[in-house]
Amino acid sequence: MDVQAINKYNRISTQKVAEVTREIQGMSVSRALDTLRFIPRKAARMVEKTLKSALANATNNADLRTETLVVKIAAAEKGPVFKRFKASARGMASPRLRRTSHIRIVLSDEGQRPQRNGKHGKSAQSEAAPAASEPRTKTTKSE
Repeated sequence: MDVQAINKYNRISTQKVAEVTREIQGMSVSRALDTLRFIPRKAARMVEKTLKSALANATNNADLRTETLVVKIAAAEKGPVFKRFKASARGMASPRLRRTSHIRIVLSDEGQRPQRNGKHGKSAQSEAAPAASEPRTKTTKSE
């Protein structure tokens, strides 16, 4: 069963949060909380708060055990952008973009997901050798 928590309108850019969420994806909840405590970033505090909220949702609403929970998805999504202006040289104004982000964490009690490798996102199971019934042979043209 999957349980989620979403923390919206955080005043930090999505890129900064995504670096932290990538670290905890696929970890058990207890290990993820320990990891977040030792990351010295503002984004880590926000992700930790969201992870604790998802953990509370899992234990109180879905009656799941804490020991079996795994971080299935930890994602940083774009929020609205506040457009502001700041005075610059020669009486002009330059734009400032105040970015926001949404943090979404999904916990699951179904165990760890298969590890991904490569930049195309193929799992290790999908790259297994083809069936043994059809041996692959390479034919060459001989003259």
